[in-house]
Amino acid sequence: MFSKSNKTQTSTNNAHSNVAHSKAGGLSVINSDLRICGDLVSESDVQVDGFVDGDIRTRNLTIGQGGEVRGEIIADRVRVCGKVTGQIRAKDVSLADSAKMIGDILHETLAIEPGAHLEGHCRRIESVEEGGLTVIQAGKIVASNVKKEQ
Repeated sequence: MFSKSNKTQTSTNNAHSNVAHSKAGGLSVINSDLRICGDLVSESDVQVDGFVDGDIRTRNLTIGQGGEVRGEIIADRVRVCGKVTGQIRAKDVSLADSAKMIGDILHETLAIEPGAHLEGHCRRIESVEEGGLTVIQAGKIVASNVKKEQ
């Protein structure tokens, strides 16, 4: 009933399930006292409350009110509450009322709350089956099959 082999087996199973869970995703947080100079690449979600001077590629990105990013952002979803200087390429982009965005936004959907600061161009993009993007400006296709950098 309380044999040593059962405890070993249980702890081994728990260790494997924790590793599988961490690989499946989670949240990486750049705290307010952290300054990063360099590119960030993550397959999970990232929240920036500190400062990042470099490009970010991730699944979902949230930039907190005290967060700042200087560089290109490529993600599925981006929520900006802080400052961004650079281009954003994402399916879904939302700028909170506290957002300060300087740069272009390439998006499928875009939400801008009253009070947000945006200095740059917004262009709608559509996903293409081959993995490229179609850029649409003023209702006209200006580029197609644009590949994301890997």
